[in-house]
Amino acid sequence: MDSSTFFDSSCYNLRPQPVTSHVRSHCKKRISYFHNNEIGNFQFGVQHPMKPLRLSYTNDLVCAYRLHEKMRVFCPPKATDYDLMEFHIPSYITFLKNVTPENSEQYSFDADRFNISEDCPIFRGLYDFCQIYAGASVAAALRLTSEDTDICINWSGGLHHAKHNEASGFCFVNDIVLAIQQLLRVYPRVLYIDIDIHHGDGVQEAFYETDRCMTVSFHKYKENGKYFPGTGGLGEIGIGLGKRYCLNIPLKDGMDDENYVVLFKDVISDVKDRYQPNAVVLQSGADSLGKDKLGGFNLSIKAHGECVRFVKNWQIPLLVLGGGGYKIENVARCWAYETSILVDTEVPEALPKNAQFYNFFGPDYSLHPPLVRRIENLNTKLDLQKLSQQVHERLRLIDGAPSVQLHEFSKDLQDLWEESEEEMRDYQEDAIPDIRPRRRLMLGENEFYDDNDDQLVDEDQTIEYAVDNESY
Repeated sequence: MDSSTFFDSSCYNLRPQPVTSHVRSHCKKRISYFHNNEIGNFQFGVQHPMKPLRLSYTNDLVCAYRLHEKMRVFCPPKATDYDLMEFHIPSYITFLKNVTPENSEQYSFDADRFNISEDCPIFRGLYDFCQIYAGASVAAALRLTSEDTDICINWSGGLHHAKHNEASGFCFVNDIVLAIQQLLRVYPRVLYIDIDIHHGDGVQEAFYETDRCMTVSFHKYKENGKYFPGTGGLGEIGIGLGKRYCLNIPLKDGMDDENYVVLFKDVISDVKDRYQPNAVVLQSGADSLGKDKLGGFNLSIKAHGECVRFVKNWQIPLLVLGGGGYKIENVARCWAYETSILVDTEVPEALPKNAQFYNFFGPDYSLHPPLVRRIENLNTKLDLQKLSQQVHERLRLIDGAPSVQLHEFSKDLQDLWEESEEEMRDYQEDAIPDIRPRRRLMLGENEFYDDNDDQLVDEDQTIEYAVDNESY
């Protein structure tokens, strides 16, 4: 990839858009790909499951398959303090900007206040890391509103747990919320879809009181909050204007390809028909793949990719983001494969030998290794039928797509920024209370899997296990 290609600042010139914003069917799709080569150099810690190196692996495969030649490639600018404060409170952003491993003791009070923990540790370059991945998502959203592209891809984004006032679940800054805020300045309705194995709680909470962004999350769920983040039950439907515009699809361990894809298409088709989104944001977390260290599903890369293909075929402006994923070789395989889907290019099963990290994909060196582990599928046909029925009953209560007056989008850009600032101040002062207690993704009653025997690892062994079989 030409690392000298930098983001074209012209996409910052937002313009009013028509209410209907479908990709023109007679034109070849225009794809924009956002990647900063520095993103893979950050380390949460040797023992931490989150490995930004997976993004270097992903980009390596994308380039080795020559998929970058079918996209416009951008190295986007970092998000500014102001960009991040569009959602996050200033004191939290100031903390992230100033704290370092060397001075962290001086910030011990703030660290507790902002939920800094084993999940979300202070590491060298933390704020740069946040600025890079959030900047890419904001830049992608802005380009999507500029009528210059049809699909934008940022695999470094999708960190859906961060809240406006704290870190959570390996996520410090919620780039998804920041991107959707940009889209909502142009598009009346944005649909957010989350296929990460963990509930997209941070995004849900940000838009819980509005009908302008409908959130739909497919995730693993256990009663009594026994699986991180402890939210995402059917009863969480939104409040106020947002009532019925929050939809959760809680699933049990062992979900397989056929059942997942059928359920996904069934539910999302109904959502699309009733909500009629003008733009879509798809969080494509890869920890829902089989054999993920923090997962519990049996999904293959092809099934995961089929969900991406299905949404892409709607021909609605689409922003595709990454998310979770802790078996980093499989994360890279998945996102490279989904990039090929987005650019309508078939790629060979054998990984290209010219890939820089080729040796780390052994022993099979294939794009689609078997990922089914010995986890019983606890989602019975009867359970899924009942779940589907409940979901469709709730969707029937949506009485047509929410309308937004067109004059809201005919104001000049400065008015939009000023209104956004005022709304954000009001939100920060009167924010709804946290709908869940603080939980830890790495510790407590969450599950870690051993790659060799596919068995659960006792939580006391978790930290030691996280070092094993890791690729550098």
